[in-house]
Amino acid sequence: MVSTMKINLLIAASLCCTPLLLAQSGHAATTEQLAPKTTLPIVFTQGFDANHAHTGDVVHARTTQTVSLAGGGTLAAGAEVTGHVVAAKGFAFDKTHYAVQNQSTLAVHFDSVSSNSVTLPLNVYVRAIADPLTSWGATESMGTDDTLATRTQIGGDVLTPSQNEVVSQSGDVVGYNKRNGVYAHLISSVGNSPNGCDASDTEQSMGLYSASACGLYGFTGTTLQQTGRTGEPSTLVLSSNRVAPKVWKNSTALLEVRSTDNTIASR
Repeated sequence: MVSTMKINLLIAASLCCTPLLLAQSGHAATTEQLAPKTTLPIVFTQGFDANHAHTGDVVHARTTQTVSLAGGGTLAAGAEVTGHVVAAKGFAFDKTHYAVQNQSTLAVHFDSVSSNSVTLPLNVYVRAIADPLTSWGATESMGTDDTLATRTQIGGDVLTPSQNEVVSQSGDVVGYNKRNGVYAHLISSVGNSPNGCDASDTEQSMGLYSASACGLYGFTGTTLQQTGRTGEPSTLVLSSNRVAPKVWKNSTALLEVRSTDNTIASR
């Protein structure tokens, strides 16, 4: 088994070079900031897995909905999110009778988000992440007899395109369908996330996700080991003793900017 301490040491060693990478990006400095609890719905534009990834490999994603900035500006949908692989241990099946399979791990650090001449460093955790099939399901209507094309957001909230309100499974209004996408106050939840997810009293961009979405959706045989909410910020760790953890192209995620309290607690 790969210990959590060993994973954290590999992550720390890789992240020592992150400030240099950001400094060399060539983008102009900005006074804009991402406020705590701001969410960034993203889609991965390339796939990567523990068997083939190498430390330092660049990870690419883009935002799928407008994101508000603390200074009153916005990041448009399509802003580039960049990260890099910080650890990858492939999976090799041990055919020995009764063998306990060794754990395979994949760790990714989210570095920055860029739009036009603005580049912002990321201090986030992965509130939720879904594989492509689950993400695609959130764009499809609930049935052929549904003339309203009602859809189920990842996490269970119900969206009807012709209506403004987004409702929970119990019928409570938990969000709003606006011109630029779905917005909601975040709802605290645990899901299958190792550290759970917090609530917000401000409206946030949700993309395909429910207000209470929290943890891993799909990704059969894989465990969400770290999200970046505690420990190393902005770092996602997937593990499995059945398969090589993989993030497919068109997987989606909901990143949330960490609060100051979380940052202090992890030091």
